Amino acid sequence: MTAVLSKEVEVDDDVTGQLWTVKERKKLAQLIAVIALGQAQHAVRIIDELEPLAPALSAAELFRGARGQMLIRGTTEAQKDTSRYHRDGFLFECISWIVARQSSSARTFMKDPHIAATTQGLDGLAIEMDSEKDVMIGATIFEDKCTDNPRKKFHSEVMVTFGEHHTSKRVRDLVANAVSLIRESGLNGSEATKAAARVLDRSFRTYRASLTVGSDISTPQRRKKLFKGYTDLEEITKEQRIGATLIVEELREWFQGLADEVIVALNEYEDTDV
Repeated sequence: MTAVLSKEVEVDDDVTGQLWTVKERKKLAQLIAVIALGQAQHAVRIIDELEPLAPALSAAELFRGARGQMLIRGTTEAQKDTSRYHRDGFLFECISWIVARQSSSARTFMKDPHIAATTQGLDGLAIEMDSEKDVMIGATIFEDKCTDNPRKKFHSEVMVTFGEHHTSKRVRDLVANAVSLIRESGLNGSEATKAAARVLDRSFRTYRASLTVGSDISTPQRRKKLFKGYTDLEEITKEQRIGATLIVEELREWFQGLADEVIVALNEYEDTDV
């Protein structure tokens, strides 16, 4: 199932561009609803068209929590804004995860989207294992920002985080997450830890920055300006620096509409025997 289309677009000689387009928002909302229910691994099978578009299990507490994540909370405007940013960030993280999952192999193991608000740790990580051997052949580090100011976010937050990874300042977190994902391939803890050694090697790493943008950032020149500074991640290739964009006008209104559709999907799922 393809809920979000991704096509390669020009940025410059140093960055690989991706442009994301929501194909069917209703199906996207239904898929995000499954993820919000804590069932991302089941969502993988839905994307691979191995299961129907519905949750694998149902409980009132799951639906209550998932609906709550789509709501804006707080009594002050500042509290409401913070709640909205967290909610929209989760929705965009789900979109990013779905795009990556749609194009990955059966031997790619990915960190699930956060179902609880957090500013700690990795936004996302994908580990690709060899199709036949128990060897890691690639790791992609994701930074996803749902923002009205994509250039500022890229420069002041995304590149700071990527820079810390690139200079091995976050290497323990990276290794720990890589080991956890590699264990899903069937390796035991010690074997998974040894297999994760390649995550320390820059030549096996890819960085993907994903940003919400307006339609004014729809040309190679604009994208080049947006991702200026990506070359600060030295000694890697163009293919290892990915700059992805989702064009969204009226950002907060669009994500509010998506959240509303996720709630509709949750209600429909709850009313149907799973």
